[in-house]
Amino acid sequence: MTAKSTDVLLIGAGAMSTTLGMLLKQLDPSLNMIMVERLDHVAHESTDGWNNAGTGHAAYCELNYTPQQADGSINTSKAFAINSAFEVSLQFWSYLVEQKAMPSPEQFINPTPHSSFVWGEKNVQFLRARYEAMRATANFEDMEYSEDHAIISQWMPLVMKNRDPNEKVAATRVRYGSDVDFGSVARNMVKHLQQQEGFELLLSHNVQDLKKGSDGRWTVTLKNKQGKTVVVNAGFVFLGAGGGALPLLQKSGIKEGKGYGGFPVSGMWLVCKDPAIVEQHMAKVYGLAPIGAPPMSVPHLDTRVINGKKALLFGPFAGFTTKFLKQGSFFDLPSSINAGNLLPIMSVGMNNMDLTRYLISEVRQSHTARCDSLRNFFPEAKDDDWELAMAGQRVQIIKKDPNGGGKLEFGTEAISSEDGTLAALLGASPGASTSVNTMIGIIEKCFADRMQSAEWQAKMKEMVPSYGQSLTGNAELLKTVRERTLRTLKLDRLA
Repeated sequence: MTAKSTDVLLIGAGAMSTTLGMLLKQLDPSLNMIMVERLDHVAHESTDGWNNAGTGHAAYCELNYTPQQADGSINTSKAFAINSAFEVSLQFWSYLVEQKAMPSPEQFINPTPHSSFVWGEKNVQFLRARYEAMRATANFEDMEYSEDHAIISQWMPLVMKNRDPNEKVAATRVRYGSDVDFGSVARNMVKHLQQQEGFELLLSHNVQDLKKGSDGRWTVTLKNKQGKTVVVNAGFVFLGAGGGALPLLQKSGIKEGKGYGGFPVSGMWLVCKDPAIVEQHMAKVYGLAPIGAPPMSVPHLDTRVINGKKALLFGPFAGFTTKFLKQGSFFDLPSSINAGNLLPIMSVGMNNMDLTRYLISEVRQSHTARCDSLRNFFPEAKDDDWELAMAGQRVQIIKKDPNGGGKLEFGTEAISSEDGTLAALLGASPGASTSVNTMIGIIEKCFADRMQSAEWQAKMKEMVPSYGQSLTGNAELLKTVRERTLRTLKLDRLA
């Protein structure tokens, strides 16, 4: 057995843990850190490029962030929150590029216009109302809108090629949207952290147990592939293990984690095999989700740059498995059920039959049926030009509602212990896109005393110039911030 001691223990080597590690090391380089990963590589689960949409979620194109109300108005509150949170990520990444702590931007982020596309009179009316509600604000003032087939053809040639000229369609576009290889982001952050004193990466190590001592510190027992046990004594523990965070939160026994359950949803992509087709598309084109579909299943025809190579994906198509991680166990879901979360889980199951039916129908789809869905976005798509690939696993949050039942959440949620010695992140979209904003929130809660110091405040504002201010309703600040990030990250280089 090996014993280790550290200030900060980061469990999981994906976007969340690496972001938190980078922020804390910038705030205090003297902090000792250990990062633990169950796989033999960094960022090979949810953060890997093939396991997520790679969209820099800024609410430019994601129609599920702007639901239409019963009176026909558009609720934009979530869109503004996500847009502002993504701007925080862009600021931090810009700072890291300027400090040479991250490589040239094109190695992890690339300009990819964000577009929404709909067809049919009712949907066109919705998109028009959404555009009008958003365009009048500084956050979305650069959004373009058109119902003209010729203009939309310029934005997305594949989508409009040989489409019925009389079909009622509409589209929006924000030119400086982005495609983010979050796997590259995480791996480059770890590469930088490994060059700093007081940082250790433990790959192929599984967490066996977490116990809090009377001194307020955590004893975390790990085991590697060879069966060797490592015991880590940590002052602060972060559970950033994607779908694996829920079982670890349950092991911790903190009261704030009681009653949480998880609903796993898997994903699949259609991947284009023809390079000539791939080169004809340069956008992320999002549509409307089918009724009963989870937000992660919003269909999109998606340009990606993964490990430096351009790809074209369509999907995702949802599926169901009891695994909480792509490389997890089929016992993940049943073993997570306990007396504290049984009622919420049962309540969610009974109240979400549409979702259940949707997942069953998705799993049973043939390749041709999936390609038929693709043909709504690319009318000329041929079945033989596309192959199915597995995407990542997401675990949606189930928690108690005020009436004692349960509710299913499709966002992300940060949970921290009352004394601030442990924090966990549960949930899915928008996930990695807003990781910086989310991790700053955890630092504010779990390192509250130090966060109030003049030194940490100044450093935070250096890393994120808008820190402590709202980017919604502050047009001048947003303009200054956005001009810098677009320039530094080279997101303004598309005509």
